[in-house]
Amino acid sequence: MQVAVMGYGTVGSGVVEVITTNHESIVKRSTQNELEIKYILDLRDFPGDINESKMVKDFNVILNDDEVKVVVETMGGLHPAFEFVSACLKTGKSVVTSNKELVASKGYELLTLARENNVNFLFEASVGGGIPIIRPISQCLAANEIDEIAGILNGTTNFILTMMIEKNMSFEDALKLAQDNGYAEKDPTADIEGHDACRKICILASLCFGKHVYPDCVHTEGITKITLSDVAYISSFGGVIKLLGRAKRISDDKIFAVVSPAIVMNGSQLASVNDVFNAILVRGNATGDVVFYGKGAGKLPTASAVVADVIDCARNADKRKPFGWGDSVENYVADYDTDVNPLYIRAKTEDKESAVKAIEGAVGSIQLLTNDSAPQNEIAFVTKSDEEKKLVAALKNIAEIEIESLIRITDY
Repeated sequence: MQVAVMGYGTVGSGVVEVITTNHESIVKRSTQNELEIKYILDLRDFPGDINESKMVKDFNVILNDDEVKVVVETMGGLHPAFEFVSACLKTGKSVVTSNKELVASKGYELLTLARENNVNFLFEASVGGGIPIIRPISQCLAANEIDEIAGILNGTTNFILTMMIEKNMSFEDALKLAQDNGYAEKDPTADIEGHDACRKICILASLCFGKHVYPDCVHTEGITKITLSDVAYISSFGGVIKLLGRAKRISDDKIFAVVSPAIVMNGSQLASVNDVFNAILVRGNATGDVVFYGKGAGKLPTASAVVADVIDCARNADKRKPFGWGDSVENYVADYDTDVNPLYIRAKTEDKESAVKAIEGAVGSIQLLTNDSAPQNEIAFVTKSDEEKKLVAALKNIAEIEIESLIRITDY
């Protein structure tokens, strides 16, 4: 089977390397078909590269070659990836991608094109890199009604938070260390503001709950406002801060989804996931909680997931796998602040005794938290569980406090 790879960056070159290095075992154990890289599309030149003879710069060379049955897209971004992938599907070529932005924004449209043309559109590597998650949800957990899914979906932010928690580093110093170690880009916005995690939870929620979840419908917060003071208070409470993407079923036509810093308690399966590692918790009505863990990025782990999808396409060369989700419906994602959970609050106050009385008068009893290095004019506490919108409205009406930090507390 002839394969084309679009994009010869970190992941694309890894895909070529995995197929070339493991070709014999792939054929013997998996496809029983030869897999040959025929073309590699990239606008750059790679003089002296072992695959230089396969390089092309014109997408139409791939599109018009009927021998190419599977196209791997590892270019990233929406354009021209969307146009190229759409064209391939329309001409009867299956497509495999690691492009989370493409799947999160255009997944339903591309899955529809694949169905109409009896080919496959697969994207295991778009979430979790080398961690198997898309296939287990769609196959191994298919007997479950999935009620909820939550994940540490971005290794960069998890590394930064780990350094803040374990090394007492400021956010700025931890970010610089992540950049120095190659974990964070020069422009880390997509990671630290939560956009990367948002795309991934959209894909997972679409798969778990059956309708497309668009990124602009999901309330997204990053970690830039987390301070060492928050870390200390929450440590005294017996928890740690993680950037979580979360989604849960409310009804067949309504889900809750959010990306934000969240508190997970010590002893939780997610609390001990540190450094650049990712973890995804799936809560099924038959299995209970199942956790998938590993490095969420990296050249060869991600390439491994891509090649697994290529193998799947080879196995299903003459048929389409029953896989995907339906279109969204209006108001499918509920307002983020209608969820019910306790809140951690850090606030300024000039009179702690009066502040506590006012707070308890507004939201009921609270648990005060301690931090030996906290300034005298600061207070931190945990509320009882209630609708977030109701709690926030009540707290904002209290003249005795000025809220500086709000973090949701989870039950994972």
